[in-house]
Amino acid sequence: MTKRTSLTWWEHMLATPAAFTAWLQDQYHGEVTAAERIRTFASTFASNKKHQVILEVIAGQEELHAQWVAELLIARGVTPKVLDKVERYWDKTLPGIADFVTGAAVASHAERMRLERIRVICQHPDSPDDVRLVFQKILPQEEFHERAFAQMAGAEALAATVDAHEQGLEALGLVL
Repeated sequence: MTKRTSLTWWEHMLATPAAFTAWLQDQYHGEVTAAERIRTFASTFASNKKHQVILEVIAGQEELHAQWVAELLIARGVTPKVLDKVERYWDKTLPGIADFVTGAAVASHAERMRLERIRVICQHPDSPDDVRLVFQKILPQEEFHERAFAQMAGAEALAATVDAHEQGLEALGLVL
C-alpha cells in the first residue's frame, strides 16, 4: 500500500467523489463505533469515578459528531449507517489493550492521528464549506479527547503502545 500524508490523502478525497462519500460514511461509522468502544472500555477497565465521567463525556461527544456527520451525508443524499467492514487500524491496536492505561494510550494515539487529518480538512482551501464547518466544531472536542486520554494513560503506557499504533498507521497507509 502506498503511504500518504494527511494532506495527500485529503486531496485524493477531494478529487474523487466516490472516495469522498465513502470517507464520510467511514466517519459516521467511526464516530458511532467510537462511542460504543469508549463505553465498553469504561465499563471494563475504568474503576476511577473521575475517569468514568470523562469517558462518558467523550462518548457523548462522539455521538454528537456522528449526528453532525449524518447531517452531511443526508445533505448529499446518503443514508448514514454503521458499516460491516474490516477495521484496519483497530485490528492492529485493540489487541494491545491489557488494562486501563494501555486502553487510554491506544485511544490517545488514535485521537492524535485523527487530529492531524481534521486540521488538514479545516485548513484546506478546497474543503467543502459544510464539511469544514462541521470539522471546525469537532476539532476542539477531539483535542480534548487526545489530551484526556494521554493524561489518563501516562508516558509509560503511551510508549508501550506506540508500536501497535505504527502498525495501525501502516495498515492505513498513512504517514504522520
